[in-house]
Amino acid sequence: MAPCPGPLRYEKTMSEPLVPGKPDADPFARLAERERQALEGGGPERVERQHKAGKLLARERIARLCDPDSFVEMDKLVTHRSTDFGMAENKIPGDGVVTGYGRVHGRTVFLFAQDFTVFGGSLSGAYAAKICKVMDLAMKVGAPVVGLNDSGGARIQEGVASLAGYADIFLRNTQASGVVPQLSAVLGPCAGGAVYSPAITDFIFMVESTSHMFITGPDVIRAVTHEEVTKEALGGAHTHAARSGVAHRAFPDEEACLLGLRELLTFLPQNNREDPPRQAARNKPVVADGTLALTLDRLIPVEPSKSYDMKDLLRKIVDDAHLFEIQPEYAPNIVVAFARLDGRPVGIVANQPLHLAGCLDIAASLKAARFVRFCDCFNIPLVTFVDVPGFLPGTAQEFGGIIKHGAKLLYAFAEATVPKLTVITRKAYGGAYDVMSSKHIRGDLNFAYPTAEIAVMGPEAAVNIVFRDELARASDPVAARARYVAEYREKFASPYVAAELGYVDEIIRPRDTRARLCEGLAMLGNKRDHNPPKKHGNIPL
Repeated sequence: MAPCPGPLRYEKTMSEPLVPGKPDADPFARLAERERQALEGGGPERVERQHKAGKLLARERIARLCDPDSFVEMDKLVTHRSTDFGMAENKIPGDGVVTGYGRVHGRTVFLFAQDFTVFGGSLSGAYAAKICKVMDLAMKVGAPVVGLNDSGGARIQEGVASLAGYADIFLRNTQASGVVPQLSAVLGPCAGGAVYSPAITDFIFMVESTSHMFITGPDVIRAVTHEEVTKEALGGAHTHAARSGVAHRAFPDEEACLLGLRELLTFLPQNNREDPPRQAARNKPVVADGTLALTLDRLIPVEPSKSYDMKDLLRKIVDDAHLFEIQPEYAPNIVVAFARLDGRPVGIVANQPLHLAGCLDIAASLKAARFVRFCDCFNIPLVTFVDVPGFLPGTAQEFGGIIKHGAKLLYAFAEATVPKLTVITRKAYGGAYDVMSSKHIRGDLNFAYPTAEIAVMGPEAAVNIVFRDELARASDPVAARARYVAEYREKFASPYVAAELGYVDEIIRPRDTRARLCEGLAMLGNKRDHNPPKKHGNIPL
């Protein structure tokens, strides 16, 4: 945790008495002076330093996030209560964080923006109380909370009071989880205990080059483990977006990041008691007997060994061909994204055959499970596209706990009570078939394409086991194997077998996917489903 910068003293301190005849005798002049000091932040020099680092000021960030002239600031004149280390003479109104509420696309949002120009954005007890106040209000009102993080950590001059402030915030993050959406943007340093507030929130956005998150910095790591690592490699935006999975999106600059937050909020309800906001589709796909229909029908290769881009299929089905992907760089073998179908926000979970053949592994299971649980918290229907040959084999996966991590995705889908629609495009093998929102774990509508293969394992592998003796005795093993594969595929892997058993509600042509999904979402609009009464389940963490 970084110490706050040295004292920055104004000509007047907050403790000076009013003197008749001086400007302060005018109460309005006194208010104007306090407001000026609050708006000045850490002063011109530190403001310039912030801009030179490619970073916006706290209020500039708020202005770009909120609708014009909609932000109402709270606690603008709050100051810290510390008296040690000369802090009693070093007070700045606002104390390093701007808090309040505003509107994003016309809907109320509560937010806080840490001001790095004031004491390095370090957190004091008063600073924490300001954040807790807006979070408490957000819970009462039922509106999202957005945190714009840019802080050097706990304010060392306050000792345990600053640590207590962090814990107060963590408690509210936990209580608000699943009640109101919580979004975090890391727009500068976020280190030590400070990282745990964003970590509890629903989404973390970062900015390339200027954002950094880590528990212990490069200097501590070098001293303790003798590892050499740069700040960027340890906790930069790309590291957390692609490698650790801590960040959900990385953006080239702050402007793009704040626009990303604005867009994400358009998919989300205000709280867990509301439905997500419906919009009119600006450019609905026209799927009839035209070119798009033929393209869709031919997009999935008949040959099981050939790959294709699942995103091509998704974009041809959703409104405006638009996906708002979550964690696009992390575990690319599964795609999770927000989209709209006939104006309704949906959460999409889809295997990606272009990466690891669409296998589920530890990272993909974690990525999808958290997304599924978020959508279920906030009444966002789930649409799942399945092309999965199974769980990724190997000692690294087994030793890493694929059993427990894969179970998280199974648990998430089974627990979810929102509308759940599933489309099996091609492979659905083994336990992965069950996990991917199958009919058996309360899938509401389950469709399959004629290209679907639903089986314990792929026909080629199954034949090697089931017909091992016959193949050994065959005069022409190649021809015999081809015959057995065809027989197995027809008898056990065909989607018609699943349809006959009622495990698939309908076998559809790809061109009809959008229509079936939109009809299904409309039908399921008033769905009511419940889990058994309990304090909470025990997901395999």
